Amino acid sequence: MANSQNRIFGLDVLRASAILMVVSSHVLWIYPKSNNFIVIVLELFGFWGVELFFVLSGFLIGSILYQSYVSDSFTLKAVFHFLKRRWFRTLPNYYLVLIANIFIAFFIGYQVDNIGLYFVFLQNFIYKSPVFFPESWSLSVEEFAYLLLPFALFFGTFGFVKNKSKRFLIIVFLLLIVFFFTKVIFNATCTISNLTDWNSNLKSIVIYRIDAILVGVLTAWIRFNFEAFWKKYKELFLFLGIGIFFFLLFGISSSNLRIEQSPFFWNVLYLPLTSLGFAFFFPIFSEWKLSNSFLKNPIVFVSKISYAIYLIHYSIILQLMKYFVDTTVLTSHQRHFFTILYLMITFLMAYILYRFYEKPMMNLRDKI
Repeated sequence: MANSQNRIFGLDVLRASAILMVVSSHVLWIYPKSNNFIVIVLELFGFWGVELFFVLSGFLIGSILYQSYVSDSFTLKAVFHFLKRRWFRTLPNYYLVLIANIFIAFFIGYQVDNIGLYFVFLQNFIYKSPVFFPESWSLSVEEFAYLLLPFALFFGTFGFVKNKSKRFLIIVFLLLIVFFFTKVIFNATCTISNLTDWNSNLKSIVIYRIDAILVGVLTAWIRFNFEAFWKKYKELFLFLGIGIFFFLLFGISSSNLRIEQSPFFWNVLYLPLTSLGFAFFFPIFSEWKLSNSFLKNPIVFVSKISYAIYLIHYSIILQLMKYFVDTTVLTSHQRHFFTILYLMITFLMAYILYRFYEKPMMNLRDKI
């Protein structure tokens, strides 16, 4: 995925879809609260978009690590090479936007607690993070997954299983079990009675969420080891994935699986089931290699700037726009215009961040 020639269009579609789902959910902040079906779906899009990012990230880093693991002697040098590339990809943007958020908080008079934790991604490691820079919770999950997996693979090279591919699978599977049981322990020790508490105390906490990325890593392993099976049944997998999300959207209420009556389902099964649903999309999307189409350029463009969009669209751009404009007094037409203006500013600023900061950083990474 280093350049346009090596890009897989289907994965760009997933990445672009994920960021558009996240942005569409935050657009709701411009409008009055409502319980109609479209609003509920858009709110769910925000959650699904981040979950799709997790599985996609796991699929990509899993592919990188698996090929390195089975083809080379997986030394500490390989571990730090992987981390260097990941950190050049994620940290420059993150720290720039974090500092911008700190200045904005100071400007609007917002008190930020435990700001130092944000610099080492500990703001939501065990406990729920402050309201400040809420998008950062998912980046903490990503960064700890980047650390955990390669070191687990490195120390796993001293295991008794000689076959590297099987050893890779065993290590990933054991890590999946560990983070599945963190949710089991949470369910046994904590009482959650509503989705707001569930969202802040479970869904957004690092020690309960790394398995979402590991599902993507496992999906990459399956792709490399069962390629014929992967391609033959890709339509069936897509159908299964759609079926899971149909159940999550419509079946939960009809099955009376609300969080009040079924805490085990929500605390232990709901998040892995969501990750599994997205994993089923990958056989067909990872094989979608489009050469020419009118859709290609806009989708690839949104995919490339998706990380920049994610970092700035809510806490910086929408926060500042709503600080200067009271949307509660706007008419419906004015809100629509405000939304269009917000989206235009978001995509423009994201492109500037990508073009003049993120991309040069990645070019520097490739030179070192």
